[in-house]
Amino acid sequence: MDTVFTPWQSLGGGILIGAASILLMATLGRIMGATGILAGLLSPSSAADFSWRAAILLGMVSGPVVVMLTTGQMPEIQVPVSTTMLAVGGFIVGIGVTFGSGCTSGHGVCGMARLSPRSIAATVTFMVMTGITVYIVRHVLGA
Repeated sequence: MDTVFTPWQSLGGGILIGAASILLMATLGRIMGATGILAGLLSPSSAADFSWRAAILLGMVSGPVVVMLTTGQMPEIQVPVSTTMLAVGGFIVGIGVTFGSGCTSGHGVCGMARLSPRSIAATVTFMVMTGITVYIVRHVLGA
């Protein structure tokens, strides 16, 4: 499996994620952690709470539609693993999010920007485990 290096697209995406995080903190005083936003959407404390969470999640999943409207074609998305592997991976990530009290967006983007020691430790753990997982999947299992 080849990895495509896209520095300009990655920079643009990072700028948009950072700007969205800053706007959410500046306007609502909330951290932009995707799993926390989703969990709060499933059990909102008020109609206003539901509204901003729904808007954020809609924005997160509408990217391919925006690409289609601007370029005339859907972006090519390749998922090199089976549906079963995606479900297992999602379950493992869910366990990590629960024990880590947050996800990569909450800890890696917002927490590290606030110099939170807990978020820095969590992000280092995410990155180390990601490297180990990629090594095992590509070089030990040969997938």
